[in-house]
Amino acid sequence: MPTKPPLTWQKSSHSSEASSCVYLATAPDTTLRLRESDEPDVVLHTSPAALAALIATVKQDAYRSRS
Repeated sequence: MPTKPPLTWQKSSHSSEASSCVYLATAPDTTLRLRESDEPDVVLHTSPAALAALIATVKQDAYRSRS
């Protein structure tokens, strides 16, 4: 069985230097992986479109709560 290449994790620019940092990596199959620094072995798998929809919804809800 071929080995999978390691993922290259990038820390979110919105994460602080302390704890609770969010990391993102693109897998070879172009899906996205998300993890949190406090539990790096727990990895969420999603698609770029699904993540974009989530971010748009969060931004929209944040905008509404400020109005």
